[in-house]
Amino acid sequence: MNLNHCSTPNRWLAFELSVLRRLKFASAIDPFAGDARLGARLKRWGVRVIVNDIAQWAWTCGLARVQNDARRLTEEDLALALEDAYVPRQRLQNEALRRWFKETDAIWLDNVRANVERIPDPMSRAAAMTLALMVGDYALSFDERTEALRQPLSQVFRQLWMTFPSPIDNQQQNLAFNDEAREFILRQKADLIFIRLPRPRPARRWAWRETWVRGHEAWMEELELKLVDRLGTRVASKRQYLRLAEETFEAASHIPLWVIEWTEDGFISAEEIATAVNQVRKVETIYAKDFSELTNGRAAIITAT
Repeated sequence: MNLNHCSTPNRWLAFELSVLRRLKFASAIDPFAGDARLGARLKRWGVRVIVNDIAQWAWTCGLARVQNDARRLTEEDLALALEDAYVPRQRLQNEALRRWFKETDAIWLDNVRANVERIPDPMSRAAAMTLALMVGDYALSFDERTEALRQPLSQVFRQLWMTFPSPIDNQQQNLAFNDEAREFILRQKADLIFIRLPRPRPARRWAWRETWVRGHEAWMEELELKLVDRLGTRVASKRQYLRLAEETFEAASHIPLWVIEWTEDGFISAEEIATAVNQVRKVETIYAKDFSELTNGRAAIITAT
């Protein structure tokens, strides 16, 4: 069973990196960074990386993978995070976890979330939370047919800790933010922007992660308010989505090189996205790859300079 279940699929990341290797840039920003694995790889290339995501779970991954230059979880941190992880309390601090997880898994996640707050260093806390998010996705990857293959979650946490890449100091000021994407773009300067366009009808498949990080599920209304008339909100029409995309592109007009990723889902084609890019800046190249086994469609990466 893949312990990196919650991360960007390796083939997908390889496609992104294969395009970026063709380009020359010393700094990059990513306004929809997700799990920040792409930013972490660019950081190892020596690039100054600034990642952002409006979701706090993704911001946490950005802190651990990009902003963190030196802190790695110690054995003491690990022991603290896993202390009495399976011991039931009178009640869960975060009852909403029962929406996604069976009782024992909800107890483990609830206890680990509380334990992580006792880790004194903020970057170490972010790293521990990132590992726990991966463990939660691991637990959700099983069904009745595969349940017997599961390992204890504390054991999975330790295995992930052993294989999690050590932080690297690339002598750059790498940062992670938790802002709305367009506001983030307007404030940043870089050689390149990587825009992984969000879905027109977001399913919020990561809702459990946000609920676990925040400790409650009352965040949903707050997030929707921040995204009113912004890219990332649920849209009613193709025209509305393309308008929001164009406004986001316009916000990036001060950045010399654009790399825009789109995943087709039958609602809007890559050609229509390229047309929207052309309204603001001339498209240079379009790269496409079939990922139908992952998304029921193809992925396209559009570059514009």
